[in-house]
Amino acid sequence: MSGAGPGLPFTASVDAFLVALSSQRYVIDRDLATAVFLAIRLEKPLLLEGEPGCGKTEIAKALAAAAGTSLIRLQCYEGLDVSAALYEWDYPRQLVAIRLHERDRTSAEVESEIYSERFLLRRPLLRALEGDGPVAPVLLIDELDRADEEFEGLLLEVLSDFQVTVPELGTIRAKRVPIVILTSNRTRELGDAIKRRCLYAYIGYPSPEKEVEILRRRLPELSEHLAREIATFVQRLRGQEDLAKRPGVAETLDWASALLALGEANVRARTVSETLGLLLKDARDLATYHGDRAASLLTAP
Repeated sequence: MSGAGPGLPFTASVDAFLVALSSQRYVIDRDLATAVFLAIRLEKPLLLEGEPGCGKTEIAKALAAAAGTSLIRLQCYEGLDVSAALYEWDYPRQLVAIRLHERDRTSAEVESEIYSERFLLRRPLLRALEGDGPVAPVLLIDELDRADEEFEGLLLEVLSDFQVTVPELGTIRAKRVPIVILTSNRTRELGDAIKRRCLYAYIGYPSPEKEVEILRRRLPELSEHLAREIATFVQRLRGQEDLAKRPGVAETLDWASALLALGEANVRARTVSETLGLLLKDARDLATYHGDRAASLLTAP
């Protein structure tokens, strides 16, 4: 089983890794870059927790693009099970095969054929283990906190030895250890067993300077002046204690794109009122801040 690190041009140093992610227009601080770098070098999963919309998922996308490898994403949800995450058998095709061959083959021969790899439907976890490209794939297990606690038990088996047993076929081992990124928005506490097997990093809301840098990197057509006005307003809005859902960086980028589409050179009160739904995704928040209260943040000290 080959490691994740070999073949990657940026695993020589943290500095090289920073340059690689920067080439993908991803703004990352050195502490976080070090955590991702070590996860790759040590072949350990990395658990990223933090606020929604602050770039956890984007790290995996930027990493895959920088490495020139595939991104395999498993979106977690309540009720996620083996058949959706790991594998299942293609029952309709198996049934057709049984009907075609039940007269001219023994039951043992039919069973041997229908439980062969050509009838196996590979889901994200198994696809990541079977990745055979020159560089290991990036496996993104997104929003693990949305899945049931029972699903964490399945992950423990897969991530401990990077192998899985299919009873009808035997044990399938990873050809290359995938680069594993797990994310959580902390809607529930993850189990200690998962945390022990992962390196850990927390991604919070960015500083004003970092948010300006993100805006300028992701939207090069945005002027320095407008980027600062946008970041300043969003930072003030995000700081309001009565918000049910604070806008993340994803919302900031959407709002900035909208202002560019509207041809705005400055953040104006009227524009804020007309576009506030791009920043606030809660009906009560939108009703509370629509109009004068949001506009007052433009001139807040």
